[in-house]
Amino acid sequence: MGLNSKIKSLIFAGCSIVTIGALAGFANSKQSEKICKKVSINIDNEYNNYFIGDKEVRGLLTREGERKLEGLPHRSIDLKNLEKRIEANKFVKDAEVYRGLDGNVHVHVKQNRPIARIIRPDQDVYIDVEGNILPLSDRYTARVIPITRSALTQSLDREFFQDSTGQAYISLLQFIENDQFWKAQIAQMHIDGRGKVSFLPQVGEHAIEFGKPAEVETKFRKLMIFYKEVLPVVGWDKYKRVNVEYEDQIICE
Repeated sequence: MGLNSKIKSLIFAGCSIVTIGALAGFANSKQSEKICKKVSINIDNEYNNYFIGDKEVRGLLTREGERKLEGLPHRSIDLKNLEKRIEANKFVKDAEVYRGLDGNVHVHVKQNRPIARIIRPDQDVYIDVEGNILPLSDRYTARVIPITRSALTQSLDREFFQDSTGQAYISLLQFIENDQFWKAQIAQMHIDGRGKVSFLPQVGEHAIEFGKPAEVETKFRKLMIFYKEVLPVVGWDKYKRVNVEYEDQIICE
């Protein structure tokens, strides 16, 4: 290829780049001028949570109707700011706000999922799967395990569930949440002043003394043996106390 041919190729390539850039800029300019005519809201309801609905999300987007998005050009809509505004809501785990090719705004919201509820005179809140504290909602009451605690137990706040001690309780709750049998059978969880756990079941008159939230699978495996091999023989109301705290033994009284 001669020198002139190389120069022509470079000139052509340069012109192509400039043309593409100009077209992209023009398209982006045109897109930014498009008016938002509609706001579409999708709320992920994978776990049948109803803590937040379209009305609440729309209120967060528009500052309770003070600044509607419909009628605004795209350049006047700060998508990232809208995402942050929605995610500031305690019941929102994640939010995505984006513009469609038609210029309209699309919102996708993923809700937080509570797995337990702490109930005391001085504290009535939910805990999510990551140990975050969630407030109660006037809109919806989640059907989760209620947790009571001794007055001697330290406050079960966000800081408690973020350290290694608190995370053990979260792991215990997650195990129950992910097991269909125990999720249906466990009616209440109690934490005493020494940090030991006990359960009240849905069926049966016995209390389950679980001990510290360690060796969780092993303890539930022992408890399942008790449920399958002992209770069907002696009756569900035979015992008032079942202890699986200690290694290689089940204590029934």
